[in-house]
Order: sequence, then structure tokens, then C-alpha cells
Amino acid sequence: MSSDFRVSVVIPTFNRRELVRRAIRSVVEQTRAADEIIVVDDGSTDNTEDVVKKYFPRVRYIRQENQGVSAVRNLGIEKSSGNWIAFLDSDDAWLPKKLERQIQALKENPSFSVCHTDEIWIRRGRRVNPKKKHRKFGGAVFEKCLPLCVISPSSVLIGRGVFDRFGLFDTALPVCEDYDLWLRICGFLPVLYLGEPLVVKYGGHKDQLSRQYWGMDRYRIYALEKIVDDKRLDEKKRGTAIRMLLKKIDVYLTGARKRSKREEIAFYEGKREGYSRLLLEVSSYKKD
Repeated sequence: MSSDFRVSVVIPTFNRRELVRRAIRSVVEQTRAADEIIVVDDGSTDNTEDVVKKYFPRVRYIRQENQGVSAVRNLGIEKSSGNWIAFLDSDDAWLPKKLERQIQALKENPSFSVCHTDEIWIRRGRRVNPKKKHRKFGGAVFEKCLPLCVISPSSVLIGRGVFDRFGLFDTALPVCEDYDLWLRICGFLPVLYLGEPLVVKYGGHKDQLSRQYWGMDRYRIYALEKIVDDKRLDEKKRGTAIRMLLKKIDVYLTGARKRSKREEIAFYEGKREGYSRLLLEVSSYKKD
């Protein structure tokens, strides 16, 4: 990747006029300044625009009609000018040396084009320890990405060329859009990981997307189907992805059966049968 680090920071927001001030301030106060800060407003009905323009006149403000977080991030990427892109959710914040540490690490490891960091979790005003399943990793992390999202968008610094190669966020996904993107990227690229917590993630508030959608595994199933269908993926990874896909289908089927959702039961049972056959084919191919 280029040693010339021109960093654009994309901050998506929706009706978070106070929280977005904290997010922007944490970028402005970086020891290594961002080259560009873009706030993309997904059609807020509060006075987010007034707040951003009043307190941060040098920040670029872009507004679109409400289309969801994927479309917001994608617009920010498309409008940005940097060759490196960082994201910051408007309810999160960076610690002051976040960009400095990542850029230093990427200069020392020039073969990487994706870098993420550890993070501090705050839930309802109190610090909590992430569970073991949320542990972060570096290197070839594809298998680690399969159960759930283990790379936080607010922690990542990513080369623009990665999006040219693997695409943007999938606007068909209202949630798990980050899970989907990391699968597509990590199926082919290693990632650089800094074990230093450089991001503060705040949770527990009502407008968190993960609290607004039931049956999250249906979105992970969709993402897993996409990566399984990617012809560039090697057979070993495809087999591993299919096994996780079958687990996610089983979890979703358990919930559907409890709720007597007959059409969904039939639909996902059909999926399960099809991917079970595909797994046998992939396993047979590996033996040959």
C-alpha cells in the first residue's frame, strides 16, 4: 500500500446531535490529524446539521434521505478524497492516539491494507469486559469472522483499494453489514491488529441497530451465502463457511419453530438441505 497516508474519516449519524459532537471531537483531538472529516447525516429530524456546522465548521457535512447505515457509509467513501478510510459510529469515540498508532503500525507493516484495534466497552455508563467470543485477532482471521462480527467499524483503518477490490457495504442489509464486509475482505486478505484499546464503544442505548432487529442470524445467513458463492474463495475456506452457515440455519430454524413460522421453516429447511449437499461435494473435492 502507499506510504502516503491521506486519511478520510467517515462518521455516519442519524438523530444523534449530542453524541455526534463527542464523536467528532474525538477525531479533532487526534495527535495525528485526519486529513478530512465527513459527517454523513441519514436524514436526521433533530438539528444535527446546525450542531455540526456550529461547533465544527471545518467538518464536511453531507445529508441524504434516510437509507440506512450501509448507504450512509458508502456515500461517505464515495465523497471522500483520502487513500485511507476510517469509520467512526456517531455513538462511539476514539482515544487521542488512535490514528497515530495505526499509521505507525501500517508503515512498519506495509503489506497490510486493513488495520483494526482493541476497544473499551461502556454499557449504560459502566465499563464492561467483552466476552471471550468477542476477542480480536490479527493475521488470517477468516475463520474467526464466521461466528459473529469481530472487527469494529469504529476501529478500522482501511486502504481505498480494498473497496475497489471487494465492494462497499451491502445496502440490502439493515444490520450485520459490517459482518458481511469483513467476510468478503478477510476471505482473501490478512488484517493487522493492534492490541491497544484505542476506541471507546458505547452501548445499551435504545437506538442501537442491534436492538432493533430480531432474528439477526438471518442476516448472517445471507452474508455467508454470498461468501460461499464467491468463486475466488478456496475450497477449505468454503467448506468452513458452509459448516458455519448450516449452524446459523439451525439456530434460526429453532427460533422459527418456536414461533410456528411455517413458511420460514420450509424455506430454511430447503436451504439446509441444499447446503448439506454442497458440503458433501466440497468435502469430496478436497479428498480427490
